[in-house]
Amino acid sequence: MIQAGKTPWHLWVVAGASFLWHMIPVSDYVGFKTKAAWYLEGAQLKPEQIAWIDAYPMWADIGWALGVWGAMAGTLLLLARSRHAVTAFLVSLVGLGLMSIYQVGLKSAEYQALFGTSVLGFLFVIWVVAIALFFYARAMAGRGALR
Repeated sequence: MIQAGKTPWHLWVVAGASFLWHMIPVSDYVGFKTKAAWYLEGAQLKPEQIAWIDAYPMWADIGWALGVWGAMAGTLLLLARSRHAVTAFLVSLVGLGLMSIYQVGLKSAEYQALFGTSVLGFLFVIWVVAIALFFYARAMAGRGALR
């Protein structure tokens, strides 16, 4: 148990790194959903890639939203030292799971053909970070660093 009022230094490092990391998917989500020129030009998405993402079934699109916004909520709640960060990171894992089922489980060949084979490696990294953040938040809640 951490002494009341004491925040371990690493919580700020992890939460700060998480915030920077999650600004990428937040920018992707907002940029894509609003079809912002800055995003579409910067991401260099081809028309067939845009069409493929636009064609996501509703459940996969909901998964994308849960993954992105759950992770950012978890990060902000971690910064606020709230125990609810654990739940938010769990929501993000559920969303990531839905997206992974669609992209890799159901549409893997299309996904890799459109976005390259390296997307699977990046997806693996995303899973590692998401799981690590969930367990970190859970550990901090258990040790009393989150209220």
